[in-house]
Amino acid sequence: QVQLVESGGGLVQAGGSLKLSCAASGFTFNSYGMRWYRQAPGKERELVAGISSDGSVTSYVDSVKGRFTISRDNAKNTVYLQMNSLKPEDTAVYYCNARKLANDFWGQGTQVTVSS
Repeated sequence: QVQLVESGGGLVQAGGSLKLSCAASGFTFNSYGMRWYRQAPGKERELVAGISSDGSVTSYVDSVKGRFTISRDNAKNTVYLQMNSLKPEDTAVYYCNARKLANDFWGQGTQVTVSS
């Protein structure tokens, strides 16, 4: 059974930091590219960051470049999102995604709220 379980969300003041984790099970984690998406109320889901299966390639949406860092630990089947210098506009539900060919797996999401 495939599972992606996000954790680490919460309430933080603007300028603060959070580190999200996504623990994966039920598939060959080290062969999948991983992504973090977010969805704010009333907005479409947005791709925030991605990382290749071996961790050598990362990408970010412009709005988080220099503030967020995606990483993975294939020994622990976990992907992370370090979020620094958080802004109120980063408030959203953050989702972990694993994708390879026709397989597309999602976690349940974790809420991040940044107060001004």
